[in-house]
Amino acid sequence: MTLKVQIVPTQLVNQMWGAVEGFIKSAEEKFGGAEYTTDQIKVYLTEGIWMLIVAVDEQKQIHGAATVNFINYPNDRVAYITSLGGKGIVNPDVFAQLGQVLKGYGATKVQCAAQESAARLYERVGFEQKY
Repeated sequence: MTLKVQIVPTQLVNQMWGAVEGFIKSAEEKFGGAEYTTDQIKVYLTEGIWMLIVAVDEQKQIHGAATVNFINYPNDRVAYITSLGGKGIVNPDVFAQLGQVLKGYGATKVQCAAQESAARLYERVGFEQKY
């Protein structure tokens, strides 16, 4: 199965929410809602503050979703992955596509917070532990 990474335009977030909410809720629950709730994530997405990205197969079935916040620093524009959920989406092809999409929005680095098990998984696709 081949997955394709696609951006969900802000104006379509509400239409897509039912299809992606489970992925986002699953990711958010792993961190216990310490930073933000699923409802707050939806607000950020519908206001265009954050970006919604999905991984779809050839039949346009969604296999995972990510939310991204861009942070501008003096030397870098960081694409910070605020949530990532799905099955079979952490692989070199999907993350290469994700990197290209984020680069197209000016990102010079990609970061996220992750539990140790997820951090080990992300290392397989080129991420490095920072802290």
